[in-house]
Amino acid sequence: MLKAHGLADAELHTAWMLRKYLEQSRIPDFEQLGAADRRKEVQRHRNIELSRLPGPANDIRRRRVSKRHRHTESYVHLTWEERRQAVRNVAEKVSKWGFARLFAECVDKSHFDPTRSARSVSEQAFEQVVSRFEQFLQNTRSPGAQRSHGLIVHDNNETVSRKHTRMMRSFHRIGTLWTSVNCIIETPMFVDSELTRMVQIADLCAYALRRYLENGETDLFQPIFERADRIGDTAVGVRHFSPPSCDCAICLAHQPGIPSKSVK
Repeated sequence: MLKAHGLADAELHTAWMLRKYLEQSRIPDFEQLGAADRRKEVQRHRNIELSRLPGPANDIRRRRVSKRHRHTESYVHLTWEERRQAVRNVAEKVSKWGFARLFAECVDKSHFDPTRSARSVSEQAFEQVVSRFEQFLQNTRSPGAQRSHGLIVHDNNETVSRKHTRMMRSFHRIGTLWTSVNCIIETPMFVDSELTRMVQIADLCAYALRRYLENGETDLFQPIFERADRIGDTAVGVRHFSPPSCDCAICLAHQPGIPSKSVK
């Protein structure tokens, strides 16, 4: 699927892919150029941009521009519409993975009261996701069958990895606020997202949820939300922590008795 767009060996980094690249708008007839010429022209414009920046190589602005160039290098041969379609194709594919289940906690920080919780926003979200995954594993066990087991695979970040490893060890000892943890094995396995396509797809899902809640964008949200873990018509795997008056698709689908087809 990504191979058709020349991205077979590239990281699927949704946020960088869906940005507008100013250089492309400055190249005459960019859409009519072949992939190699597109890359060549974008690189030429970027070299010019860097050469015009004042200051030393470690200048903050220069570092910021260099970072943008580095993270988008794999995608510059595609127009914005082609990049959007590539991401959309992946989201559509994921929506048809009947074996997949989406678990997520989306927190409205303006509704989150830190004085009422012993955990930070990110820690509470992690505990929620762990609890739902554990309950899913418990619920899918057939009577008399061997216990189902699961493993958490996590994007590698040194600070977060230490924190979540400590939390997971605590969950194994005393459980979360909502459930004991018997089916999730070990602590999270931390991997480099650049090398792991499934973590990149998880990033796509997170991007789709956030853009829907913050900007009302449904293009990626609709196919991705198809995979939210459900009990009957109730989406139990994804929650929006928000005021009771919220009528977003996630909050509506989280209410028992509201069929998915009526969700906006």
